[in-house]
Amino acid sequence: MATLSATRPEFDTVIQDIADYVLGNETGTELARHTARHCLIDSLGCALEALSYPTCTKLLGPLVPGTTVPHGARVPGTSFELDPVQAAFDIGTLVRWLDFNDTWLAAEWGHPSDNLGAILALADWLSRRAVAVGKPGLTMDRVLTAMIQAHEIQGCLALENAFNRVGLDHVILVKVASTAVAGGLLGLSRDELLNAISHAWIDGQALRTYRHAPNTGSRKSWAAGDATSRAVRLALIAETGEMGYPSALTAPTWGFYDVLFEGKPFQFQRPYGSYVMENILFKIAFPAEFHGQTAVEAALILHQTLTDLGMEASDIAQVNIRTHEACMRIIDKTGPLDNPADRDHCIQYMVAVALIFGRLTAEDYEDDVAADPRIDALRERISCIEDPALTRDYHDPDKRAIANGLTLELKNGTTLDEVMLAYPLGHRVRRDEGIPLLEEKFRINLARRFPSKQQQRILDASFDQKTLETMPVHEYVDLYVI
Repeated sequence: MATLSATRPEFDTVIQDIADYVLGNETGTELARHTARHCLIDSLGCALEALSYPTCTKLLGPLVPGTTVPHGARVPGTSFELDPVQAAFDIGTLVRWLDFNDTWLAAEWGHPSDNLGAILALADWLSRRAVAVGKPGLTMDRVLTAMIQAHEIQGCLALENAFNRVGLDHVILVKVASTAVAGGLLGLSRDELLNAISHAWIDGQALRTYRHAPNTGSRKSWAAGDATSRAVRLALIAETGEMGYPSALTAPTWGFYDVLFEGKPFQFQRPYGSYVMENILFKIAFPAEFHGQTAVEAALILHQTLTDLGMEASDIAQVNIRTHEACMRIIDKTGPLDNPADRDHCIQYMVAVALIFGRLTAEDYEDDVAADPRIDALRERISCIEDPALTRDYHDPDKRAIANGLTLELKNGTTLDEVMLAYPLGHRVRRDEGIPLLEEKFRINLARRFPSKQQQRILDASFDQKTLETMPVHEYVDLYVI
């Protein structure tokens, strides 16, 4: 057996590239910065809506009840004042809880706005701490820049590397991206940042089992909060001068590639820039796993068709969904659905609700709606089939389609024309149509939590790019404090 050299190597190229991108003052294109602003308000709106759900709010707040942190980070929509590690968990959990924040689809899937938990909590804490000692606070332009960078790191790693195929959950990429940008916000040196990123790769990684039958459950709604929280912790550890691990990915036998990635090195489609933020997918119309968004939109069109014909869902004999491979692997599901987390990852459930009720909201995943026997009866008559052409369009970087086509066969023998949609409402090719609706979604979510004057102050600060970018982080976050 050969003796291994104890000489420490240079840091893995993948780790160096991430660090150099974060330290390279990449602020993103004008399009990316405007999209980041929309991502910010949409994510915060999702967080505010999640506060209506006790299953979510029971997880929030200080680990020791009653604890407050002087100059601590604030959690939007609450009165909590926490250390940045716990605040990152709370914000990340709120943003993700209802599966209504932005999405990125490639070889790996995920939700890059999950990183906002780390970014906003840390930036707010740093801003308040600076002001407390007479220094200027951070401004929101730093938050937008960090969002662009986190989106890009997570998204570019996801383009060609399927962590799901080795059983790892996509929140590993949230942890890596959040650690990198948290280190940037802390002002870590290059060596310190390399150390921090290496820790994110060798950290314990989450398994996807909580997203799939028979174990689907609510951990998928707080897993991102957990990842962002851990990222802030790792960046703070690196700030102390704690050592890193240069070949965390490539070390034979003990590195990430050999232990967790079948010995394969990561592949990359493009260098880091602002591509991911520019092409991010927003969930605008309904809180549904993104591979099923166009299917639900098609189902709503067909619900209206049935209404116009004087018919209803009980007149349907069969529903055929022509779809892509990723949809079938993630949300094509039969059998009992035990909880809301199970239901919002079942394309048959989403489509059945849309066909029966002509809607799909977060409340429709709750037990009282799911108890309606018509839903499971219709689910049994819904089948998915992969169309290889739709799978190719899904992976084509120039198309990035997420297509679904629905065909209804009626009990009277009639077959309705297929309704096919290639691009969901939140896709870049439908931005002109989608952004006004995204802003309306934000207004609706503000109204869930704040009186009208407070709503207007938030809107005034959020809808103007220059006003937002020049505003101190703590002053912007204070607009959301209860």
